[in-house]
Amino acid sequence: MLRPAAILSALLLAACTQPSPTPPAANATEPTEADRPSASRIFSSGTIYTGIAGETVDTVAVGGDGRIVWTGSVDDLDAEVDIENAEFVWLNNNFMYPGFTDAHAHLNGIGERELQLDLASVESIAELLEVVAAENEAKPGDGLLFGRGWLETGWPEGRMPTAADLDSVVPDRPVILIRADGHALVANSAALDAVGINADTADTEGGKIERDEDGRATGILIDEAMNLTLPLYQAPDADAVRESYIVGAAEYASRGWTGIHNMSVPPEDASLLAELDAESLMPLRLWNAFSGRPAQAEMSRDIAANRKYETDTITNRAIKYYMDGALGSRGALLIEPYSDRPDTSGLSLLSPEELQEAMSDADTGGYQLAIHAIGDFGNRRLIDGAIEGGYDASHRWRIEHTQLLNPSDIPRMAESGLIASMQPSHAIGDLHFAPARVGLGRLQGAYAWQSLMDAGVLVAGGSDAPVEVGSPLIEFYAAVARKDLTGFTGEGWHPEEAVSREEALALFTSNAAYAAFMEEDLGTIEPGKIADFSVFDRDLMSVPEAEILDANAVMTVVGGEIVWSAAE
Repeated sequence: MLRPAAILSALLLAACTQPSPTPPAANATEPTEADRPSASRIFSSGTIYTGIAGETVDTVAVGGDGRIVWTGSVDDLDAEVDIENAEFVWLNNNFMYPGFTDAHAHLNGIGERELQLDLASVESIAELLEVVAAENEAKPGDGLLFGRGWLETGWPEGRMPTAADLDSVVPDRPVILIRADGHALVANSAALDAVGINADTADTEGGKIERDEDGRATGILIDEAMNLTLPLYQAPDADAVRESYIVGAAEYASRGWTGIHNMSVPPEDASLLAELDAESLMPLRLWNAFSGRPAQAEMSRDIAANRKYETDTITNRAIKYYMDGALGSRGALLIEPYSDRPDTSGLSLLSPEELQEAMSDADTGGYQLAIHAIGDFGNRRLIDGAIEGGYDASHRWRIEHTQLLNPSDIPRMAESGLIASMQPSHAIGDLHFAPARVGLGRLQGAYAWQSLMDAGVLVAGGSDAPVEVGSPLIEFYAAVARKDLTGFTGEGWHPEEAVSREEALALFTSNAAYAAFMEEDLGTIEPGKIADFSVFDRDLMSVPEAEILDANAVMTVVGGEIVWSAAE
């Protein structure tokens, strides 16, 4: 279910009252109604990219079941389709594409970002402290101050914030600020003291407490060490979780996304997502990968193996694991040490033995695996595990991120049958700091979209929101331009890894559909498939690459229903 019929009718009325052509009249000399498919809704008067070999049409007819019954020219419509009871939705010379699916995002986190202190726009430690001080003043008391989204790359200070920084503006209550990638946080001294972190506290397995030259905790906690602060958090109540999903889904529909491959979903949220869909409050198509963390793994396996809580727009068939951390916080697992920190090679969050156990369980249970791997050694271990375990492409297991590969492992990844679930925006952001982390030589296999596809690996495109903005237009631009949002490119960016417009479209449509076992239903605009469409006001396939970023979403259609419209 998507949204109430009354709201849909209002949207259709708004769309149909805009200046538009006159619907074609029925022609009595053409085939009878019985010989033609019946349409309940017709989208016309725009350029429609079907996703099939560059094909375009100007009209798509959708049946009452939400599936496409015909595509072609409006001139042939009345001869080919029974339109007697159809509603016309005029595209007004805009551009329709198969529904864009974000193949890696965190829906709850997207909603939380809209509802909590968002630090994504902060451009320095000085500005961060101003924002935290203002938050402290706006929310007096002694409870935890929490925010997310800071990213120090490009900051003039050239470093991460520390406890000492935070202490200078908020010394007397706990402050915890999560880095944008979700793999590191900074806590002030009050927060560290509250949970007993000091010079004698040992690193956790799969985590690291950053320390100064005297061995004192700096306030930076990496990956599993972040869990040491959990006693300070008040778990969101059911109403807050519900609100974050509703807000996140509405935000994503307004950007033109029709679906999300929703990562690290707490298994206890499965029933809630089904309830939201039943209440017409989930306007997106969801493919859920549930958390494989030890405390949640058993419940997640039960849901994924038995396909519990599924609906017509929600699929529950995967579990998400982590091989390593993130490159920016030096948690990604590398073959050789970090170039800018030779004392570390990153963190291993899943041992080879644990990986084989997870693969064996998934093979037996018949569900998919979506495994986070960023560093070249993390990716190699995962490729080794699939090949040595004898698992093949029929499983459609996925490496989430696949950011840094040793070039020798690219053909081996094709051999493994693993899908590369990648986020183009990571390349245009990370490559500002990646040369420092790993050196120019190791960037030969970094964010290697084209090399992977040339080797025969299927690449699905996503955003990793809320780590990144979560815009289909930024992701499309990043894939074809391989430049940052200002148009900058530099040494180590490997422009030869950029992809064509057609390949970029496939990343978010047909490839994303295949990565979710949905290629028979989604990914292209053709008869028999579900009518999921994204409509933008620019021709993404032909405008100068910089103008892609100037485009706007016009309409989002899921199952033939308009779930969001700019005209609303």
